[in-house]
Amino acid sequence: MVTKTIAIYVFFDDILKSMNHKEPESRKTSDAEIITVVLIAAQYFAGNIEKSICFVRSTGLMPRMLGKSRFNRRLHNIGEFLSQLFFYTGQAIKGMSLETTYSIDSFPVEVCHNIRISRSRIVKGEQYRGKCASKRVYFYGFKVHMIVTSDGIPVEFTFTAGGIHDIDGIKQLPVNLPDGSQLLADSAYTDYLLEDMLADNNIYLKAARKSNSTKPHNPCMEYLISIHRKRIETAFSDITKYLPKKIHAVTQKGFLIKLIAFIWGYTFDKIYNL
Repeated sequence: MVTKTIAIYVFFDDILKSMNHKEPESRKTSDAEIITVVLIAAQYFAGNIEKSICFVRSTGLMPRMLGKSRFNRRLHNIGEFLSQLFFYTGQAIKGMSLETTYSIDSFPVEVCHNIRISRSRIVKGEQYRGKCASKRVYFYGFKVHMIVTSDGIPVEFTFTAGGIHDIDGIKQLPVNLPDGSQLLADSAYTDYLLEDMLADNNIYLKAARKSNSTKPHNPCMEYLISIHRKRIETAFSDITKYLPKKIHAVTQKGFLIKLIAFIWGYTFDKIYNL
C-alpha cells in the first residue's frame, strides 16, 4: 500500500510537471499530494478522505498533510482539474496503444435508494430517475458514459442525469480517437446521422443493429461488437467494485469528484499492472 501510494504520487507529480502546472511557493501541500490522498481513499478506504489522511500521516509519507476541512476545500478547487488530467492521460494512452478498436457504454451510479428520493439533497428532479435495462432496475442518480480501450482502460468519460438517453451521453464526449478507429456500442447508440458525422472525421461508430434495422451489419461485425460488449461490461463490473454501497457526499460537486476518484483508481490500477 505504501509502494502504491508512492507510485501514484510520482505518476501525478510527473504529469503536473509536464503540464508546467504552477502552484504558490508558500504552499506546503502540493496538488499532486492532494490527488494522491483522494485516490488512496478511493482504492483502499471506500472514499473515506479522513482515513486516507490518517494513513499518509501515520506512515510518514506526508506528515504535513492538511486537515479534513482544508483538504476538502482544496479538493473542490481542483475537482475540474482532476477531470482534465484524466483526459490528458487518456490522450497519452490512445497515442501509445497500437489498437484502434474502442467500446462505449454507460453504467448507473445511485445517489440514494429509491425509497429515499424525496429526501435527497444532492440532486433533485425527475431527470435523475433512470432505468438500467441490463439489470432491469430503476435508479435515482447519474449515468457514467465511458469509452474504453480493448484492454478495458477508460480513456474518456462524462456524467449525465440518470434519465438521459445514451445517445445524448455520447454527444457530450469529445470522441477524440485516432484516425480509422472503430467505436463499438450496443443498439442504444444507433443513430445514423451521428455515425455519418463521426465517419467524416475518420471514426467509425458501429452500434449493434436491431432486427428491423434498415442498415444491418454483416455477421462478422455483429460478432466483433458482441465480444467487445463483454469486455466493457467486465470493465464496468471492476469499476463498481471500487464503489461503496453509498458514496458519502454533502454536495453534488463533492459526489462527482469522488466518482471521478473511483474511476481514476481503477484506471491507475489498469495502467500500473500493464
